[in-house]
Amino acid sequence: MELTQAQLDRAVGALLGGAVGDALGVPYEYGSRPLEAQPQMHGGGLGGIAPGQYSDDTEMAVCIARVAADGADLRTAEALDAVAAGFLQWYADGPPDIGVQTRRVLGETARQDGSAATMRRVATALHHETGHSGGNGSLMRTAPVALAHLGDPEAIADAARAVSSLTHHDPVAGDACVLWCLAVDHAVRTGELDVRVGLPLVDAGYWSPLLDEAEQAEPARYARNNGWVVAALQAAWSAIHRSASYPDGVVAAVNGGGDTDTVAAIAGALLGARYGADAIPAHWREMVHGWPGLRADELAAFALRTTATTRDH
Repeated sequence: MELTQAQLDRAVGALLGGAVGDALGVPYEYGSRPLEAQPQMHGGGLGGIAPGQYSDDTEMAVCIARVAADGADLRTAEALDAVAAGFLQWYADGPPDIGVQTRRVLGETARQDGSAATMRRVATALHHETGHSGGNGSLMRTAPVALAHLGDPEAIADAARAVSSLTHHDPVAGDACVLWCLAVDHAVRTGELDVRVGLPLVDAGYWSPLLDEAEQAEPARYARNNGWVVAALQAAWSAIHRSASYPDGVVAAVNGGGDTDTVAAIAGALLGARYGADAIPAHWREMVHGWPGLRADELAAFALRTTATTRDH
């Protein structure tokens, strides 16, 4: 599909918006710093992160974006191996903040052959050992999957589940990624927010009431458990639903509390896909940076390269 300039700006917004939301939420993660009416990119958080620096939410998204920018079909074994290799490279570089579940999966995979198949087996074994693997760690990084397959809902759904399952075996996590990626795709293509556009490709009976609930609740309702993928999605959608701009939405996501950087990264990706990169305040764009030495311009380049290869398919 050929994209207009407005659509290209929204595609960039999906990746850059997530990074900015992430960096804005870092200082307040799980009460690291008291919430402020107007959050700032102070840095700090749980990992001694620098002002304006994004965290694992965007770092893992970058691993996916680099593969997508090379034109890979994220459903293929080769692409998933490349994503897995990126995750392991990032893990080896010693990220300052990484979720417990993701750390265990990547640590065990690094001791084996490092392939996507092994990573998925390790994630499955962890699920069976603990009885749960529905953390928000695959949802936080999922937006680049939508850019890799714009306009192809079934491909997006398959790729979202495949990339999610590398570290999160729980199918609810995969379905959350499907819903969010299809909402990002819809927003980039149409400029509209519709998180329900993906309901036909997930269990609508499960998800539809949860979305209804999120629209009636404040983001803070989910602060105690938004490390869980369902509550994280609800918190992000709650913040978006009651906002009318990119800044309003990410501020609402941060001020919901709890896992502030992750909820704001999730919300920021969809808000950026709706309002575009140009709607992200310049001072936030200028400050944002992170692993592996990227700033806003490099993140934008990944998004544009991905959409260019999508158009060539």
